[in-house]
Amino acid sequence: MSETNWYVVHTYSGYENKVKANIEKTIENRHLEDQIIEVRVPMQDVVEVKNGVQKQVQKKLFPGYVLLNMVMNDDTWYVVRNTRGVTGFVGPGSKPVPLTEAEMLNLGIQADDVQVDFTEGDAVTVTGGVWKDTVGVIQSINHGKQIVTINVELFGRETPVEISFTEIKKM
Repeated sequence: MSETNWYVVHTYSGYENKVKANIEKTIENRHLEDQIIEVRVPMQDVVEVKNGVQKQVQKKLFPGYVLLNMVMNDDTWYVVRNTRGVTGFVGPGSKPVPLTEAEMLNLGIQADDVQVDFTEGDAVTVTGGVWKDTVGVIQSINHGKQIVTINVELFGRETPVEISFTEIKKM
């Protein structure tokens, strides 16, 4: 697999979440999960005062922009560029420029790889979240998103569930 980098896409103002949803749906439909790893609309917590009442709300950090962690090739470029609401990649002309390590750190994006001691087929116990104390067998591992897919029994049927690396331990 080629190297993934973070890219910035310019969108129509107010369309950031719609663009994110459309790209994620296209990734699923075209089976590009291994090429477009993550789509992100950076948010920040802000305290607003309305009518004398303080309220904490989330605002877009960069209105009009969406971040993508992806492998840049003709297919991924075409999919993202032709998504409704996208006006183009950030970069000179039509050539997208990936974010540098320093820019990623300023945005709070960690580039570290998590080393895990489990592999596909291992039995694990979920240690947190909705599926806490559930036992399952790892079906697949996505290092980019730092999640594993395990099969759990739900209503008498095996059901695949995605769990974060931090919420499981090997049995």
